[in-house]
Amino acid sequence: MTLLVTVFAALAATLVWYLRDRNGELKTSLLCFMFWGASIMWLVDAIVEYAELGAEYFTPAPADMLNDLFLGLSVIALAMIVWVIVLLIRDPRGKIKAILFKKKS
Repeated sequence: MTLLVTVFAALAATLVWYLRDRNGELKTSLLCFMFWGASIMWLVDAIVEYAELGAEYFTPAPADMLNDLFLGLSVIALAMIVWVIVLLIRDPRGKIKAILFKKKS
């Protein structure tokens, strides 16, 4: 389940990056790297787990699936938080800098 959640997030981030953020202003490429990296990590985990469990890998308990779903959503939330922090630090449109250094008349 974690693999599916992160792959869907990676696909969505890639589409947004490709269709909307052509000049890289919003740093969506960072989201793509984080989500695709997490997807590769979960893919390797799935391969190793399948090698250990065999066919039992495809019949997880509902509680395990729910835990995996929460883990996948947590990974997505953490990646989004990191992305927002990077946007706030880089301030690509200069809005935060304008607010902080606003001169009072």
